[in-house]
Amino acid sequence: MRLGFPSGVRLRVASLLLLLAAHVACPHQATAWGRNAHKLVVNQAIDTLPQDIRGFFESYRSVLLQHVLDPFEAVAKTPAEKRNNHLYLDKYGKFPFESLPRSYKAAVAKFGKSKLEANGVLPWEIGVYSQKLTEDMKTGRWDDAKLDAAILANYVAETHDPFSTTENFDGKLTAQTGVNERFGTTLIDRYSSFFPMRPNDASFINDPTDHAFEVCLSSHSWLETILLADRNAYIAGKSYAYNDEYYDRFYNQAAAMLIRQLSEASTDVGSYWLTAWINAGRPTLPR
Repeated sequence: MRLGFPSGVRLRVASLLLLLAAHVACPHQATAWGRNAHKLVVNQAIDTLPQDIRGFFESYRSVLLQHVLDPFEAVAKTPAEKRNNHLYLDKYGKFPFESLPRSYKAAVAKFGKSKLEANGVLPWEIGVYSQKLTEDMKTGRWDDAKLDAAILANYVAETHDPFSTTENFDGKLTAQTGVNERFGTTLIDRYSSFFPMRPNDASFINDPTDHAFEVCLSSHSWLETILLADRNAYIAGKSYAYNDEYYDRFYNQAAAMLIRQLSEASTDVGSYWLTAWINAGRPTLPR
């Protein structure tokens, strides 16, 4: 028996079903920036450094590029490590999320450790690794410094990823499953050779943890714009597929945001490295 819906209604229902099916079928990952994004950020970050310390990071570029991916491996081995690479701000009310204290002790006292870890501790982990890198440089533990600088770079880059700041990190809450991977991995894999990256020179950061919170807030503010660009690019072709045409449309609409976030991430990574060196007393770095 065939229901007597008008043909226009049947067409719209069919289109909606195709849209939902494609979103369900699309793969997604737990983190938003992909591997190539992190490598791109590290490469650009080295160039933001002053001559006093650039030589050290230049000499160990390959080490940094390898170990910036260590947090990926840590999550794969120990899923609880995922708490370090995100902060679900929208779990704490509305922008600018003032209910969440920036002091870790105050946040634990207010919400409890289990809730904080479930929603992510990214800014505080950046504070921890900033201090680790400072101590490495102060005491001359250069092998540790290389590894901690790489891990710190990963976490700093994540603060610039809008999808690291929301419980809708994978798009499931808006029927856009996999949007994080499309934005933070596939667009970069497809188009990064055309990116006009322009990071600024690294500069001193007064409070590493507080700065990380500010960056998360700024990144979070771009979520709706990116989600709209993804939705428009998907629907515009009327083929309801994540094909070449979709990615070209998505890139045209989202490229400016993507390139800005990656450029600012590069500036910040360099700035965190520079800050650790300054706080360590400006030691002479080996090359």
